[in-house]
Amino acid sequence: MDPDISLMFQCTAPVGISECQVQAELSPQYDRHQLPGDRVQIETAWAARRQQNPWLFDGAKFRLHSIKQEGGVLVFRLGLTSYKDFVGTNLAHRVEQLRQQGHEDFGNSQAYLADPLGVGAMLHTTDDKFVLLRRSLHVGEAPGKVDIPGGHPEPQVVAGNAVSEGSICHQDLPKELVVKELFSSVLREIQDEVNLPLPTLSSPVLLGIARNETSGGRASAEFYVRCSLTSEEVQHNYAIGGPEAQESTSAMFVTRENILTTEQNGDLWKELCPSAKGAIKLYTEVMGLCQ
Repeated sequence: MDPDISLMFQCTAPVGISECQVQAELSPQYDRHQLPGDRVQIETAWAARRQQNPWLFDGAKFRLHSIKQEGGVLVFRLGLTSYKDFVGTNLAHRVEQLRQQGHEDFGNSQAYLADPLGVGAMLHTTDDKFVLLRRSLHVGEAPGKVDIPGGHPEPQVVAGNAVSEGSICHQDLPKELVVKELFSSVLREIQDEVNLPLPTLSSPVLLGIARNETSGGRASAEFYVRCSLTSEEVQHNYAIGGPEAQESTSAMFVTRENILTTEQNGDLWKELCPSAKGAIKLYTEVMGLCQ
């Protein structure tokens, strides 16, 4: 397998997992462990990154600790973290040192890392093409690379406006609404990045969870979403621009046949972000041979 990625969890072929088959378990015990002096190093790393990219902003994120399967239900064990902590741990120069320390102290290389959970979409048009995006040179991660639509589920969306983002606690987040946010966030990202109306998008199906080994093993839940538009119609909407249009510079459309052989045969694979590689790998394994 490509060293940029690893698969944390793969759904059973050929249908994946729907929202009704997922539960969430939130607890402070699923937050990252902290080392003495952690905050100083994180603040220093954040200040340096902000100097390079002033448009970056901090925010609460869900932290994926682990998953478990119980009676046909997939349970996400989630803590809370922040984008600042992600920059100061997963993206820091000391990330391998932190992973080694976590392995030694807890038998878990991720114990000291922020590991905010991401989401991504294998977006499939009616003319049998998948939508990829060329990332802007101004984004904080993987500038200029090719990616799938995606982002993060947001604790703030679950907690509501009555709770400030800096004070969100685990008890502010009802489990059912957290699961809803896991699935709806990927549709929101498609709307914001590709400018597609919600009625044109199918309910997301979970393909699995991939780890980005270039950012300390940070996990992303990868989904399959069907779109009722052709690639030409998607291109038209994308050209108009959505709320997050600045995050990418162009849309690309790759046939299903070429998606299934990208890793073996295409130069495109070398241009992909790890999140896109993980999603394509999961789609190929879970649904690719059955559609």
